Amino acid sequence: MTFTPGEKYKPFAPIDLPDRQWPTKVIEKAPIWCSVDLRDGNQALIEPMGHERKLRMFRHLVELGFKEIEVGFPSASQTDFDFVRFLIEEGEIPDDVKIQVLTQAREELIRRTFESIKGAKQAIVHLYNSTSTLQRRVVFDLDKVGIKQIAIEGAKLVRQLADEMPETHIQMEYSPESFTQTELDYACEVCAAVMKIWKPTVDNKIIINLPATVEVASANIYADQIEWMHRNLPDRDKVLLSLHPHNDRGTGVAAAEFGIMAGADRVEGTLFGNGERTGNVDVVNIAMNMYTQGVDPKLDFSDINEVVRTVEYCNQLPVHPRHPYGGDLVFTAFSGSHQDAIKKGFGAMKKSNDPLWAIPYLPIDPADLGRNYDAVIRVNSQSGKGGVAYLLEEDYGIELPRLLQVEFSKVVQGVTDATGKELSSATIYEIFENEYLNAKGDIEFIDHHTTVDTHASERRKLVATIREKGKERTVEGIGTGPIDAYMSALKQAYGFDLKVNDYREHTTGFGSDAVAVAYVEMRDDNGEPIFGVGRHANIVTASLKAITSAVNRSKNQ
Repeated sequence: MTFTPGEKYKPFAPIDLPDRQWPTKVIEKAPIWCSVDLRDGNQALIEPMGHERKLRMFRHLVELGFKEIEVGFPSASQTDFDFVRFLIEEGEIPDDVKIQVLTQAREELIRRTFESIKGAKQAIVHLYNSTSTLQRRVVFDLDKVGIKQIAIEGAKLVRQLADEMPETHIQMEYSPESFTQTELDYACEVCAAVMKIWKPTVDNKIIINLPATVEVASANIYADQIEWMHRNLPDRDKVLLSLHPHNDRGTGVAAAEFGIMAGADRVEGTLFGNGERTGNVDVVNIAMNMYTQGVDPKLDFSDINEVVRTVEYCNQLPVHPRHPYGGDLVFTAFSGSHQDAIKKGFGAMKKSNDPLWAIPYLPIDPADLGRNYDAVIRVNSQSGKGGVAYLLEEDYGIELPRLLQVEFSKVVQGVTDATGKELSSATIYEIFENEYLNAKGDIEFIDHHTTVDTHASERRKLVATIREKGKERTVEGIGTGPIDAYMSALKQAYGFDLKVNDYREHTTGFGSDAVAVAYVEMRDDNGEPIFGVGRHANIVTASLKAITSAVNRSKNQ
């Protein structure tokens, strides 16, 4: 049976708020930010983060300026529980940062959650239960009284356990999950019941979080819902009103901005919007939108490339090249007319000596995000002539990491400048082979084998055969893995002291024709990036070839 949309779906009813005030408001200050990358974002990953990636993400979030970070769902995962314990026991949490932990309103889960934060200086305990009409009917088979009682019992236990942990300053947060599909008066009723138990004060506010668990209506509807709650919650001066928008309709950022205009004090979201389904609201997007309007977002995205690299590494998901602010191509003008306008804009700004930014097609200065003007112009120029990275990927399966794309495009640019000719993909690949895969230098990797270190089972001993100026020799090293051991061997044999900053790998071809390609970004003592690339049927061999490539290239620079 087929249905027309009108038979299968019904529109979301508007909110009766004829005197709404939010449409005339202007965002004048940043909200309190809470990153949920390590919990909500992590739950949405194909391969959830392990300890190392979690720690790298946590440290990066602290560097960016987040003061509230939801670090996990400790009652639902031993990995999350252990990570929370690690942060506390190893002193990873700065004094001005609050970790947040999430729990359903169930006794055993609440108790386990409090176990996880024992010894923390301060923490936010985030309690939730679903309140929507659909969840009440389909999932819980309970009426309004029954659902409210779940929230009340959970709130009582949180209050009790918090009182039993006086050494930790605990801020309490409650979410009526699926808020946007809950009757407003009932959502307010449940929140008020929780508030009555937690007894907030002006000096010790609680957080009432109103999530668009599923975005089901246009952004203005969410704003109306938030303004209604802002007006009707009791003791509003004792509450931090928080937003947790998702992006099912693609309007998560708009909904969050409207929600702030409607009276919200706080926003929960993720870097570049990773999350369930179409994702959480993108904190980078909202924060940089504020920045372009002259509002300090209180978060530091001045090195957007590093933010992208960290997110892509930790999430194992790419940031789209057209993603606002962070994408590879957001400052790229492919058409000649756009390039011309940008160049003229820079010229006009220089003549005017006016500090206000006013460049056609560039709503924000790329330099404010750590991007340079050469990249805007020169990479655009290459992209307009066929796209170096695109041709390598399409014709040869070579997926260059972002910074390597920038570096290699400059190599290609040098050739086009010298010849004045358009380069075919075959010629570009030949340049790539000569520059990286067959990088000229003193050493050539031949073979290797590894064994377990007899003194430490978690470490590996590597013996590599290399050819040095035409003669073969062996070098030995010990490390946590083949790459670490090979770096140790090269340092002992030659004094090379480069550090691995980033590593990527992928496979090209299929079946017996499959070949691994490894990319390594290394840094010298001056912090300058040096790239190496290796290719081999064996991924470990490919990675060691990549190290050798980088070492040889470092000697040539």
